[in-house]
Amino acid sequence: MLHPRAAHWKSSLMTELAVATSAQPTPLAAHFLAAGKQPSLAEYRGAASPRLLDAPETEIEALARSAAVHDLGWLRRVAVRGEDRFRWLSGMVTNTVRDLASGCGAWNLVLNAQGRILGDLTVWRDEDNLEIVLEASQYDRLLAHLNHVIIMDDVELIPLGQEPGAEETTLGLTGPAASQVLTRMGLPTLPESMTFTRIEYNGLDLCMRRTFGALADHYELWTPIAGITRLWRNLCTAGATPAGFISLDAFRIAEGIPVCGTDIAERDLPQETSQMRALHFSKGCYLGQEIVERIRSRGNVHRHLRIIELDGPLPAAGAELTLKGAAVGRISSAAQLPLPGKARTFALAMLKAEAEAQSEPLTYLADGASGVARILAEPPSLTAA
Repeated sequence: MLHPRAAHWKSSLMTELAVATSAQPTPLAAHFLAAGKQPSLAEYRGAASPRLLDAPETEIEALARSAAVHDLGWLRRVAVRGEDRFRWLSGMVTNTVRDLASGCGAWNLVLNAQGRILGDLTVWRDEDNLEIVLEASQYDRLLAHLNHVIIMDDVELIPLGQEPGAEETTLGLTGPAASQVLTRMGLPTLPESMTFTRIEYNGLDLCMRRTFGALADHYELWTPIAGITRLWRNLCTAGATPAGFISLDAFRIAEGIPVCGTDIAERDLPQETSQMRALHFSKGCYLGQEIVERIRSRGNVHRHLRIIELDGPLPAAGAELTLKGAAVGRISSAAQLPLPGKARTFALAMLKAEAEAQSEPLTYLADGASGVARILAEPPSLTAA
């Protein structure tokens, strides 16, 4: 049920999302509706998901200082099969595939021949099996692209978890106390990010993945849809606070984790995004690799995606940033985090190199009022009292 104080929540994302949506509800959203609850749903990353499930300050505090359980039902798994799967997939993405250890994954960008970003996905390896995970919002477009470039290769892309009777979904567990929640449930923890394990839990075949996080641990719990009610209840009983995607999105902005289609546009080059964790410079050839290597060897790009902290009104996506009256960048996403003691506002913005070189505060306008923006060298600490 949507908490009554949710009306006070502030995020630039809220101005762009209608409560009513024609997107397919995630299995978790469908579970709430079937149980007679009336969460406010909106489209997020290609599926209809609960916007808020508790008071905003409660959700944000859990994500930043404890642990929150939330929907990840917009994620999709696809198996990559065939004799040529390793060679072919390595040639399609920016990060390592052949050298992935079993039980590990790597985040990747997908580029066109000109080195421009088409989207992103994660590659996971389980022994000799490969699969990719991507968002519902990119699913049709990226699969069409990848299928188009299977030419003389023995490769087949097989959607997983969608077969009748074997449907699956994903719950997220995020926060610095995520491991304690898992331990209370009798589940294992993973000491390193981008690793996974499979386990039987109360009759459920779970795949547990620990993904990248800058300020907290991030877990994906893949479960058969039939087990979602039990798993959600057990996570809450073990101490996780329910959270909706508005809070989850605000937290990822503070972590500096961009979303393709929001913070990363198709015109962008990989190095402009500042996401070097998606690039591998000694893996061999892949589509768009020549441009990536040329940038690395000959010089830097002239703009970068950065985290900024704002002092002033919450700006909408697209708000212009200025330095001494000259435009030096634009905000792609922003959110105010209602942290205990003091609300803080963060944003992701694509900035010209000159803005970083001068190391001076930037200015912006929102709702007719001005604000000041400060570039952060790293994700901010949100755990101070």
